[in-house]
Amino acid sequence: MEFFTQIVDWANGILWTYVLVAMLIGCAIWFTIRCKFVQLTMLRDIPVMFRNCTHEEREEGVERISSFQAFAISIASRVGTGNLAGVAVAIAMGGPGAVFWMWLIAFLGASSAFVESTLAQLYKIRGEKSFIGGPAYYMSIGLKKPWMGALFSVLLIFTFGFAFNSVQSNTICQAFEEAFAISPSYMGTVLTLLTAVIIFGGIQSIARVSSIIVPIMALGYIALALVIILMNISELPGVFSLIFTHAFGWEQGLAGGVGAAIQQGIRRGLYSNEAGMGSAPNVAATADVSHPVKQGKVQAISVFSDTLIICSCTAFIILISGLDTAGEANGIRLTQAAISQHIGSWGNIAVAVAIFLFAFSSVLGNYYYGEANIQYLSKKPWVLLVYRVIVIAMVLFGSVASLSTVWNLADLFMGLMTICNLIAIVLLGKYAFRLLEDYREQKRQGITDPTFSKEKMPDIADDLQCW
Repeated sequence: MEFFTQIVDWANGILWTYVLVAMLIGCAIWFTIRCKFVQLTMLRDIPVMFRNCTHEEREEGVERISSFQAFAISIASRVGTGNLAGVAVAIAMGGPGAVFWMWLIAFLGASSAFVESTLAQLYKIRGEKSFIGGPAYYMSIGLKKPWMGALFSVLLIFTFGFAFNSVQSNTICQAFEEAFAISPSYMGTVLTLLTAVIIFGGIQSIARVSSIIVPIMALGYIALALVIILMNISELPGVFSLIFTHAFGWEQGLAGGVGAAIQQGIRRGLYSNEAGMGSAPNVAATADVSHPVKQGKVQAISVFSDTLIICSCTAFIILISGLDTAGEANGIRLTQAAISQHIGSWGNIAVAVAIFLFAFSSVLGNYYYGEANIQYLSKKPWVLLVYRVIVIAMVLFGSVASLSTVWNLADLFMGLMTICNLIAIVLLGKYAFRLLEDYREQKRQGITDPTFSKEKMPDIADDLQCW
């Protein structure tokens, strides 16, 4: 077992330190250039992004997932314990300069998120209660490689459906034990029951719960950060100076600090916002919109929301506290200590509540990513039932287990999953570029609510079921 763990650690080191970082950054830069900086041009659409973005033509009696609900589910999965603990680890291991590199990778990565989610919308198919799609579908339909879609699906189901949900459950239970002295076994039982009730309600239930939890958790945490920042507003210029000097400073460069900041900032940023990994497209495809680009832009905004807003909140809370972050290995404890520094003993309770909302919403988002890929592999109801039972069992298992090996294996599977997705979106990216140009052309003609039909792409029209 020890030898197996060493092999997994070695593979993760090679994969995440060299291969994936280069691929993710390279693709993000390429998509940014080809999409003509869609990250910037989409900002003017934010005030109307969620208005008039639901397809007007509905089948009578059919309930669809709105653009905002799909956005909420993807945020639910993206915004997890990494936003509290992962940022702290990045600062501890890479210094304050890591925050700048997290910002940069979020800006570039938004273009990858746009492309993969636009493709998911383009190649989505009709399901019983919602549209279904994602990387497995555009690999199978767009690339004509069903085997690649099947491989991606298996990797994602294990990573998000099973392993990551165990980790989220474990984090919730440990936080509640620390803050309220609640036994992990009791908290795990409650968490398992809540999960079972919601996921057996299907995508509609997950969408409704996520659309409630996500605004509460995000706005609540942002409000806490703003209060702390306002209480220490005089420290803010110094915090920005600290971030930029450590990101580029010559002293840090001579000491190897800049390299550590770049590596940690990029790696933690990619972990947090998942841009290009192929997870968010699974829910982006469910939205009922009149043009694929609309949901592509919405999902790109979720990258900004995750890293540029929520991760920055954690970074500011830690850096304003003035705590010595050097060598601090346990990220969540650093975040707890920083919040307690500002608001006293309530800090542990605030972090526990935040972790519950962040991590439980991730459980729901992660579950749905797996469900979308289960449906790709098999349409038999009993297969979905078995998947749901295993997810529930893994949530319970995670509440009481030690998960280091599971986490490392999940990292490896997620890396392989990401490579599959990046290859696919590079090969299919030309269609996302064409869709974006069509959307922009309609905007230039004064059309406020652009629409799309497959007749505009006659070369692939036979592959498009929903347009």
